[in-house]
Amino acid sequence: MAERSMTEFIQKLYRVYLRVQLYSRLFFLNRRIKKTAISASNKKPVIFFNASARLVDLNLNAAFSMISSWGIQLTGRKIYHFACNSGMSHCVLGAGLGDPKDPPPCRKCINDTRRFTGSAERFWFGFHEEDDLRQRIQGKAVSDLESFTYQGRPLGALVLPSLRWILRRFHLKDDDVTRYLYSEFIISAHNIAEEFTRMMTKVDPEVVVVFNGLQYPEAVVRWVTQQNDIRVITHEVNLQPFSAFFTDGQATIYPLSIPEDFSLSNDQNLLLDEYLEKRFQGDFKMAGIKFWSGMHQLPKELVDDINKYDAVVPVFTNVIFDTSQAHANTIFPDMFAWLDTVLNYAKKHPNVLFVFRAHPDEMRVGKSSQENVLSWAIDNNIEQYQNIRIIGPDETQSSYELIKRSKFTLVYNSSIGLEAILMGTPVLCAGKARYTQYPTVYYPPSKEKYLDLLQSFLQADQVDVPERFIDNARRFLFYQLFRASLRFDEFLGEGISPGYVHLKAFNWRKMLPGNSEIVDCIVNGILHNEEFILESDQA
Repeated sequence: MAERSMTEFIQKLYRVYLRVQLYSRLFFLNRRIKKTAISASNKKPVIFFNASARLVDLNLNAAFSMISSWGIQLTGRKIYHFACNSGMSHCVLGAGLGDPKDPPPCRKCINDTRRFTGSAERFWFGFHEEDDLRQRIQGKAVSDLESFTYQGRPLGALVLPSLRWILRRFHLKDDDVTRYLYSEFIISAHNIAEEFTRMMTKVDPEVVVVFNGLQYPEAVVRWVTQQNDIRVITHEVNLQPFSAFFTDGQATIYPLSIPEDFSLSNDQNLLLDEYLEKRFQGDFKMAGIKFWSGMHQLPKELVDDINKYDAVVPVFTNVIFDTSQAHANTIFPDMFAWLDTVLNYAKKHPNVLFVFRAHPDEMRVGKSSQENVLSWAIDNNIEQYQNIRIIGPDETQSSYELIKRSKFTLVYNSSIGLEAILMGTPVLCAGKARYTQYPTVYYPPSKEKYLDLLQSFLQADQVDVPERFIDNARRFLFYQLFRASLRFDEFLGEGISPGYVHLKAFNWRKMLPGNSEIVDCIVNGILHNEEFILESDQA
């Protein structure tokens, strides 16, 4: 017990040390950049906004925004930060700390916002409620709030992804907590729209840069910006460590424009294979989170079961409230509707073993899904079917070993669909994924065609994988990994906790034009409308 207390004390002391170190480096960098940067008065400014990236301390997306704004500021362009000064009755992250009705922890958040934006001018926005708006939404059911508009703004739709994300479910309950949060998000979204419109009138920006673009504060700013015919850029974490993805489109779907004549050289193929080898062993992180402590071989009981059947079909699921699901539902209304369909086909094909694999993020501490695959399995009495197995989110059996043994693989929009194709396994995809923008998997245009393909795959002796699928998959993944993943590891290191970072002791001149390929790429993308793509491979 004493040893544990000592360990906790040392960890706490280390966190204090990292925070003090971060604050001191921020103070120096902000002061130096503010002193060095001289605004060019004939150029329109750039606005940055990332209220949903963090509450306290510095995480990846907040760091991407901060360093990018420094790089632009050092070119002489004026920077403004749209900064929250208790400007929402309830913010997305604050609602997830405990009781959703508790007010957000504004004081610490505002203090850190001051530190992270100290080199530039800030437009602080507070909270102002309109009585008319509250009266209009009072007593409305959740289904009515989803389509609610006010003063021409689709506020209900704009805040819906955030509500699903914070409540950890796709199908919202019409209960007191949901109606309360929905109403407060709508009221806060309207306030943000009013305040940002006022800022734009005063500042007249050339471009606006926001985190994610789907969480409701940034979604509202993006919508207002687009309504004013002003360019807006979104950013998200990418696949490589400490890497970001910037785009004029919607960052959460990772749109890529790959040159038609782009093909991988021998060295590039080797680089991709090295990455995939680690990935197939579970050795990877996303947004600073390591999902697998390790991967294990399939248990003997499952292997014995597989050998009893004519074929095995893995079914890979997603986290239902994830922001990717806002784009995914093209063939089916949602992932669980798809699972219901797959279950019906499993019942009709008792000679095929279906293995449903729950996503590991469903059970992440502090972020566990309230609608999950295990609950779905219980509700559908899966245990009564001899040809169905469920692998839970906390089980570490290798999905890749399962894919190797499969006849074909079913995915909704999981990233493992792309990896299965790279392993030479046919993939039938049921939702829009980042890789379906290129012919990489079987992705039919309608539910009818999807069902036809599923039935034909189950009946076929063998399902072929077109060579172009594998070629396009390699091209797409390589481009996302080594050209579109803008790595900030020359500036950032591991921080206080997973997903958080600290600033390395780098010279501020590193961010001047010509001194960093990454900063130059982002600056040129934002200021000169160039692609956010590196010219050389970022290994």
